Amino acid sequence: MNYIVLDLEWNQCYGGHEHENPRMPFEIIEIGAVKLDEKFNITDFYSSIIKPRLYKKLQPHIKAILNYDEATLKKGRPFDMVCREFIKWCGEDYIFCTWGTMDLSYLQNNMDYYYMKQLEKPLKYYNVQQIYADVASEDGQISKLEKAVAHMNLEIDRPFHSAVNDAYYTGRILAKIKPKDLDDRYTYDVYNVPMEKDEEIISYHKHYMEHITRVFEDKAEALSDKELLTIRCYKCGKKTSKKIKWFVNSQNAYACVGRCWYHGLVAGRIRFKQTKDGKVFAIKTMLPTDKVGMENIRERQNELREKRQEKRHIKKKRHLSEQ
Repeated sequence: MNYIVLDLEWNQCYGGHEHENPRMPFEIIEIGAVKLDEKFNITDFYSSIIKPRLYKKLQPHIKAILNYDEATLKKGRPFDMVCREFIKWCGEDYIFCTWGTMDLSYLQNNMDYYYMKQLEKPLKYYNVQQIYADVASEDGQISKLEKAVAHMNLEIDRPFHSAVNDAYYTGRILAKIKPKDLDDRYTYDVYNVPMEKDEEIISYHKHYMEHITRVFEDKAEALSDKELLTIRCYKCGKKTSKKIKWFVNSQNAYACVGRCWYHGLVAGRIRFKQTKDGKVFAIKTMLPTDKVGMENIRERQNELREKRQEKRHIKKKRHLSEQ
């Protein structure tokens, strides 16, 4: 299997969001990639400039970081031609790798705009930025590519902010890290969300479990789904006893704690996300915790409960004063 390390450059509407095309707010102007073999050796490069169809004038902040201008873009080829060529170049047996979470979503959005055949779903890939943060960074925080390259003491032998060059550096970081548990560090792109129950994604990793649900009309319908609210062990998948029931942790997130008879305390989180057409889906994550972690979650629950009670009290006083 090959690793396709992908990087994109894109442009936005020069006139601002109010003038952009809602079907394609980010127009790809360059596709760059490197191909790594199973031993992380670079075996091939792909690079192509794309002639924009919608946003032909570069936004000032984008133009400032790129190594080319509008004159170069005019010499590019149409997106659909380049994209088909790129997918063919990827080959048959591969997995995408990116620096961050946006490239694959933007690629698929642009493919949608041109009514192209979509990539397979669920789309599994490696987020090298997150892998670097987990394995190699000093503080465990998400970093810019330039900072990671410097920290890894990699030779800077070509300019940044060219898609193929950024893919090259991302590939070199992955090759230098070579995490032994890489097979466990995959994630899923959620541009194309499961539509049916049997398409839902439930994946078990060494230290967490992830459940990506199908699309629901709204949050209320999602919360009526019994499986979504079932607290399961991150490791064995069995139902746990409830220590802290699901509660609203923020506007679009819920939290809970359960106890597995075999694997101890597990913390749960549900995050709601909106689809392209305004519906919702949920991403549930279960991971191990301890007594301190459970008490922190309980403290958060009590804090939110007190705030709600205080708001109700103030509202009641205001109502009585107006009578």
